[in-house]
Amino acid sequence: MSKQKQAQLRKSVAPYASSNTKLSIIQLINSIVPFFLLWFFAYQSLAVSVWLSLVFSIVAAGFVVRIFIIFHDCTHMSFFKNSKANRIVGTITGIITHFAFEKWKRNHAIHHATSSNLDKRGTGDVWVMTVDEYAEASFWGRLAYRLYRNPLVLFGLGPIYLFLIENRINRKGAKRKERLNTYLINISIIATYALLIWTIGWQAFLIIQLPILMIAGSAGIWLFYVQHQFEDSYFENEDEWDYVKAAVDGSSYYKLPKVLEWITGSIGYHHVHHLAPRVPNYNLEKAHELTPPLHQATTITLASSLVSIRFRLYDQASRSFISFKEFKALERQKRTTVRMKASRPSFQEK
Repeated sequence: MSKQKQAQLRKSVAPYASSNTKLSIIQLINSIVPFFLLWFFAYQSLAVSVWLSLVFSIVAAGFVVRIFIIFHDCTHMSFFKNSKANRIVGTITGIITHFAFEKWKRNHAIHHATSSNLDKRGTGDVWVMTVDEYAEASFWGRLAYRLYRNPLVLFGLGPIYLFLIENRINRKGAKRKERLNTYLINISIIATYALLIWTIGWQAFLIIQLPILMIAGSAGIWLFYVQHQFEDSYFENEDEWDYVKAAVDGSSYYKLPKVLEWITGSIGYHHVHHLAPRVPNYNLEKAHELTPPLHQATTITLASSLVSIRFRLYDQASRSFISFKEFKALERQKRTTVRMKASRPSFQEK
């Protein structure tokens, strides 16, 4: 895509990068109110059955994902026109979703500025190693990476790490505003937990809240993972990296069933979001549908996305993700080629 076409594409999406206060307030109501009602029903249903309570917790987890998308839009200052309103709502939704607003706002901005850039990995993204990096890594480096990319670790332990450690601790060098926001959210979470435990007891609290956090956390990590980790995803070194290509070719269009699209705040239109982060979630579908060049983005479905679980390493030679099994095949092929060259008589020997 030429620079002129890239500029035109960004210009085409620009009109959708405007929030609508009425739509934002409606989304707040139809996201936060159902969540609290479902939490209450989960508690009330414990008198009937733990399994019935779990059903309400599972649905409530979906609404936590939806509330997170509101939080996410607030970090981009795209949910309201007023920056103060974005910060207030972002902090409140950060308490509900257990994410530190100012800290995540900074890290996520870096993610957008460096997405798919092989020379600027490490902030706000999923750990990706290239084939060459993995081949040169030590035993312990490989082991750490394999553990990290194991689905049980990434989607099982990942939420625990995010909620209990990553989102609770300020980064080194954080400014006062960022630190205070993290403290405020941490104190609010502790106070809320203490009040609920005092009111309903720790056992009932854990039975309800633990599934909500684990399911919502796993779903959130999955969404983030699958929308950048697809077979022919775009990755380049700094000298070749391009922002628009990273957005359109390095982010997928996750075509979900309408119910799941609604509950995930249309974040499946991730290519649109990376192209224009100021587009609020309720405008993403419209921006995609009315901008034909965006239809060329890689489309994945709920079924086809499951294949990405086996993607482990990015192969710069083929410009695609490969599995560890495919990596071993490549290594065997290289060793065979080396042996053949070594056993072949040289010109002088002939």
